[in-house]
Amino acid sequence: MAVTMSLVALSIDAMLPAFPHIADGLGVENVNDVQLIISVLLVGLAIGQLFYGPLSDAVGRKPAMAVGFAIFIVGCLLSVFSTSFFMMLVGRLLQGLGAAGPRTVSLALIRDRFRGSAMAQVMSLIMTVFIIVPIVAPALGQFILLLAGWRAIFGALMALALITLVWLGLRQPETLPKSRRIGFSFVKLRAAFRMVFSNRVSMVYTAISGMVAGGIFGYINVSQQVFQVQYDVGLKFPLYFGLIATSIGAASVFNGSLVMKVGMHWLAFAAMVALAAMSWILLATTWLNDGHPPFVWFLINFMAIFFCNGVLFGNINSIAMEPLGHVAGTGAAVIGSISTAMAILIGLVIGYAYDGTLFPIALGFTVLSTTMVVLARSVDTPEHVR
Repeated sequence: MAVTMSLVALSIDAMLPAFPHIADGLGVENVNDVQLIISVLLVGLAIGQLFYGPLSDAVGRKPAMAVGFAIFIVGCLLSVFSTSFFMMLVGRLLQGLGAAGPRTVSLALIRDRFRGSAMAQVMSLIMTVFIIVPIVAPALGQFILLLAGWRAIFGALMALALITLVWLGLRQPETLPKSRRIGFSFVKLRAAFRMVFSNRVSMVYTAISGMVAGGIFGYINVSQQVFQVQYDVGLKFPLYFGLIATSIGAASVFNGSLVMKVGMHWLAFAAMVALAAMSWILLATTWLNDGHPPFVWFLINFMAIFFCNGVLFGNINSIAMEPLGHVAGTGAAVIGSISTAMAILIGLVIGYAYDGTLFPIALGFTVLSTTMVVLARSVDTPEHVR
């Protein structure tokens, strides 16, 4: 499950060192337009999640995931042979549509077997493995880029998808027996939307999930420019990007060791408060340094911010899914689609606002984290957050 869920992260982070090369190779004039390589994949992810959840409820988890892998492989092929930026974006859209299957159905598969804090603990263990991807993916992308060019990165993604598909078929048992399957229908999908929107806890934590992901996507969108242009780190970009990402892995281990003792609600709320505090500190230091805080402080501050995000990852989706166990597949699809759509918009706003300073990122994290605290406090009882 960790490898399966990491396909999206790898498809995003391995691309980052190649942004300038793809722009040159496909004639992209506006430097911020290259960020669409990330955003379009996320659009496909948001749309695809709506269908894979109900499909997995109808035909089983493994067949639905296999369909997703197949579409992802087609998208990789299109990107490998792209002759224009538009063709590249079509390939990325298909990659997002395909990757939505493994990502969404994996959550439902886990929910089939676990619930509550036990599910949060399992997710934290998976995140411990999953976190290796953003640490090594930019370095892997840069290595492939230097060795064989940017098109080979898509070839490597295609090979990984094929290997994982075979591994899934041979090793993962089906978790949804035929007796529990529900026929596919748009009526049921619409009912699942109503269920999520009518459940205050699910809706609030879905929105919080979108805000967390939106801040991270905004950072990812501008990371290549921040590191290689603003701070001029050159080929050390993957090293520093991976260093910040290690804090998410440490947070996942920390969360997995505590969640069964103190509960996922308490940990999630504490992480939101800490995230808001660190975001305000980032905004203040950015303002005091005219948008260019010292590089070492930038690294330390972002490691703290991503540690808080690492604690949140394993908990907020579990809290949002908790009331939806009887429709886990469709519920995961709706929650994933809504939160991803939010993240795309937030990430685009932050990315296109980038002006060569950290102001857009700092302001984005500050507004988002403060809003999270207010929303969480409005639905959690004092017993949850005290």
